[in-house]
Amino acid sequence: MTTEVESPKAAADDGPPPPPQPPYGLPGKPLARGPFLFGLVGGLGVLTAIGLAQMIVSSLSTIILVVVAMFLAVGLNPAVEALQGRGMARRWAISIVFAAVIVAFTLFGLAVVPPVTQQLADFVQAVPGYVAELRAHPTVRALEADYQILQQLASFVTSTLGPALASGVVGAGLVVLDGLFTTVTLLVLMLYFLGSLHTIKAYLLQLVPSSRRERTGAISEQILAGIGGYVAGNVLISVIAGVITWVFLSIAGVEYALALALIVALTDLIPLVGATIGAVVVTGVALLGSVPAGLACAIFFLIYQQVENYLIYPRIMKQSVNVTPAVTVIAALFGGALLGIVGALLAIPVAAAIALIIREVVIPRQARS
Repeated sequence: MTTEVESPKAAADDGPPPPPQPPYGLPGKPLARGPFLFGLVGGLGVLTAIGLAQMIVSSLSTIILVVVAMFLAVGLNPAVEALQGRGMARRWAISIVFAAVIVAFTLFGLAVVPPVTQQLADFVQAVPGYVAELRAHPTVRALEADYQILQQLASFVTSTLGPALASGVVGAGLVVLDGLFTTVTLLVLMLYFLGSLHTIKAYLLQLVPSSRRERTGAISEQILAGIGGYVAGNVLISVIAGVITWVFLSIAGVEYALALALIVALTDLIPLVGATIGAVVVTGVALLGSVPAGLACAIFFLIYQQVENYLIYPRIMKQSVNVTPAVTVIAALFGGALLGIVGALLAIPVAAAIALIIREVVIPRQARS
């Protein structure tokens, strides 16, 4: 019996083929992590951070617009859910709430724009009479004879003030158009966020580990409820201020009482300084019409602000925003310093959210350690 011995060549032919060689040769050893490479990578990281910071600064207005739209959507969501609780579909509830917002903006424009336009038209018509009275004044006539003041004034108006006013009117028109575009964009974003609020919340919760998802969802719902309560409470306080101001101005006989009351209601939305700004504006307008009416407005706002600060505001905000008055003032100051009026509006619910997280997460964790 013979045994066939397989040749080494045949065994080599039956084995796995050798790995293919790279067309450009084998890669070498990785670069040594020397100081040059470390500095290069660090410099690229710094440049990337600077580029990201510049991108954020350049798009800050858009970011603020998105944040404000989301804030308003969260604030209006309780009204939508209240309509849903009455058996209405969410899309119809959103439509009703959005229509109410549009009507509020329209009523404000109709109440404020016509009085301002009328006063500007009255002032333009009264200018020739003012000039005639000025020319008839004995002192002005003597100065005109010696120094030609009116002639120089007319030359200044024609050569300098006229073009400046024209450019100012064009700039004001551009500002109005930009404000209109921003308002429309804000409303569209708010409508989108209001319609997809539940989807956004569900998506963000998926980024949280499953073991913490339930607790995170409960805390998030509490924060959103606090924001909604703050917006609703702030709007209610502003409505009360506007209605009471309108009643007082109507009794006092101040012109354009409704427009001035709407201005008070709008400025009262701004924390800390909003009520004072509205009071100063209304008192100044009343003083232009009558000194007694202006003094009466000053006394009225002085009394009403004390009632609002110590009675109305604490009772309405007690359930929605559980933040101490000192924290409220500090948060509004920091928010106003960072982002102006928008920051002051957002600071109080943000402070309430931070206080809730500290109370529910940080303090229990410290107690267990």
